[in-house]
Amino acid sequence: MKKHLLAATLALTTVATTTVVADEPKNGGTLVMAIQTTPRHLNPAVQSGTATGQPGTQLFASLLRYDEGWEPQPYLAKSWEISDDELSVTINLVEGATFHDGKPITSEDVAFSIDTVKANHPFKSMFAPVTAVETPDPNTAIIKLSEPHPALMLAMSSQLLSIIPKHVYGDGQDPKTHPQNSENVVGSGPFKLVEFKRDQHIILEKYDGYFMEGLPHLDKIVMRIVKDGAARTIALESGELQLSGFEQEPRDINRMKKKDTLNVSNVGYAAIGPVNWLAFNTQNGKTADPVVRQAIAYAVDRNFLIKAIMLGATEAALTGIHPGSPFYDATVEPYDLDLDKANKMLDDAGYAKGADGMRFPLTVDFGWASAKPVAEYLKPQLKKIGIDVTVRASADFPTWAKRVSNHEFDITFDNVFNWGDPVIGVHRTYNSQNIKKGVIWSNTQQYSNARVDELMALAGATNDQEARKKYYAEFQQILANELPLYPLYPSPYHTISNKMVGNAPDSVWGTSHPLDRVYLK
Repeated sequence: MKKHLLAATLALTTVATTTVVADEPKNGGTLVMAIQTTPRHLNPAVQSGTATGQPGTQLFASLLRYDEGWEPQPYLAKSWEISDDELSVTINLVEGATFHDGKPITSEDVAFSIDTVKANHPFKSMFAPVTAVETPDPNTAIIKLSEPHPALMLAMSSQLLSIIPKHVYGDGQDPKTHPQNSENVVGSGPFKLVEFKRDQHIILEKYDGYFMEGLPHLDKIVMRIVKDGAARTIALESGELQLSGFEQEPRDINRMKKKDTLNVSNVGYAAIGPVNWLAFNTQNGKTADPVVRQAIAYAVDRNFLIKAIMLGATEAALTGIHPGSPFYDATVEPYDLDLDKANKMLDDAGYAKGADGMRFPLTVDFGWASAKPVAEYLKPQLKKIGIDVTVRASADFPTWAKRVSNHEFDITFDNVFNWGDPVIGVHRTYNSQNIKKGVIWSNTQQYSNARVDELMALAGATNDQEARKKYYAEFQQILANELPLYPLYPSPYHTISNKMVGNAPDSVWGTSHPLDRVYLK
């Protein structure tokens, strides 16, 4: 048996870090932090997204936790082993852990949680190879697999595998609409729910029976729901708020960097892996031609967008895999600005300019306000290569999502999360089996390539890290050539914390990570 899987599975990479002598953590106090969206509910086992994930990772513990170097760490699982054939993973639970109602957390709850996530969570690939979870004793869970599953360890961390109580959610009600998803939540994590007031706040308090000795340090966390970025910035500067994660407005970030009472950090969020791109309809209209897609890419000045619109707060993303991932391949064709080349490509492909200088029209869609500048940039920029762009705003996000998921678009600005391992958040965008009309953030480009499907299958069925890197390198080279989407840049997620906050989260999950080690100086 191989202990801890650190070498065998997702010891993805080791990131060099600087050791800093920190203050001795203090116990007590109330942390006031911001979240940007009202969650549908508080149970991450049946709901994706960071709105649920930030409070959910405080209420529910996972089996593992990840540090800033992509290394899995013990959490509810004190240790783990993988069988020699890599088809069995044995989880050894900590002894004495309890839910917030005092009942013990057992292997039966682990099995129930995995089954619930597998059946109800949007990310079906996370536990697809799991065939069974055996429970030989209360502190041992044995996960059986149909094939090696390199994303398994990451899928057992943070908000992706909340351990929920079988005695609550196994009552026959639909777990997606269970009343205790939002009220009287019986969690397994460091904090328990006091109050969830929609569009106002979520109040959490320390769970005295938490299984990690000496933790959490804080007595209480007040998560204020502050949707307006400018309002969050003012509150952080004044000290009214002490912490906010997932901040991505460049102007606000650059402004807060100048405030000597604040720490502004872009460390973390690599597992969230948000990448912004221009997605093309690869089956209908002019964008079905890869030459058109490539010419558009050469006409777009990614560096201008990063400097002028993102104000230097982010970096280039050359592929749909986040630059913070160990699988990222920076050697692909970057499609740096080259208008002459773009025009020649379209000329050679037979797209002649008319008397008005235009070759053909295209629509560009966007679904939220921050995407508007990029969409509007495309109109004058693509005019330079003879493409007449109409920018289409949607009345709201659901309107945009319906249009794009039903393939009624030419080009759209989009933002999609990697969720740590490509198996979880990348494959869905390119897999030909995932062309699902009406489902947003699936393969809405309708892209199909048999070799790409094969490479994803190979990379998703081995724990050999070097082999996976090789498969994903070829995968990214093909996609850079066929260009079902043109990657632009990662969302510039930052954590803003008052300097009185100690141990502000810096894991690959950002603030979708337990805050049990955070303290007030």
